Amino acid sequence: MSKLNDLPSSALQFYTTASYPCSYLPEQLARSQVATPSHLIDGDVYGELVQAGFRRSGAFTYRPYCDNCRACIPVRVVVDQLILRRSQRRSWKRQQHLVATQHDLHYHPEHYALYLRYQARRHAGGGMDRDSREQYRHFLLPSNVNSRLVEFHEHGQLRMVSIIDELPDGISSVYTFFDPDVPGASFGTYNILWQVQLCLALKLPYLYLGYWIKESRKMGYKAGFRPLQGLINGRWRPLSDQEAPDDA
Repeated sequence: MSKLNDLPSSALQFYTTASYPCSYLPEQLARSQVATPSHLIDGDVYGELVQAGFRRSGAFTYRPYCDNCRACIPVRVVVDQLILRRSQRRSWKRQQHLVATQHDLHYHPEHYALYLRYQARRHAGGGMDRDSREQYRHFLLPSNVNSRLVEFHEHGQLRMVSIIDELPDGISSVYTFFDPDVPGASFGTYNILWQVQLCLALKLPYLYLGYWIKESRKMGYKAGFRPLQGLINGRWRPLSDQEAPDDA
């Protein structure tokens, strides 16, 4: 983790939350370090915070700050060096008919319905499948940075929604949810490759994918995008095969 005096803007303050159950490692307790006040975290400041391992959930900017665990590794794809696997090439080709449109962040009942269906199928029992409209709004729609909501339609039918942030040096993938009832669609893989293409079009070197945990199967897909850099001991460096095994 970076030291506090390495972080941007001396006007920011940082506090550490109380312990809470970890969402990814059973029987583990987690804590977060939170940057405040949120209204001072504009695009440039947030870009520096992301480089230091932070990310956001709505207006809440945080990074893992657990007492006895350093399993969460911030990761990013070096987009102009990405080497596609055969399965990734198939996913990209299979979904070329999807039509992507970019919008300002906004609430739409169709988005919310797709979100609930995705949570119920992909993350049943996690609690988010019961999120109210206000919980959904609070999780995804507040932002003080350059954020976009991307819709993906297939023949006029909504298939996927992705929230992204544009940073000075890349795109940060905030959250994506998609139709869970289309067999073999690989929407998630296609979405990451679409974001890679957006980085290339904008001449931005990195796609930030949030945190990766080696022991978490939910996050295993991130290790499939190479070369992958991780923030370890305050420095971004390539993850070795031992740190990010080839599990695709």
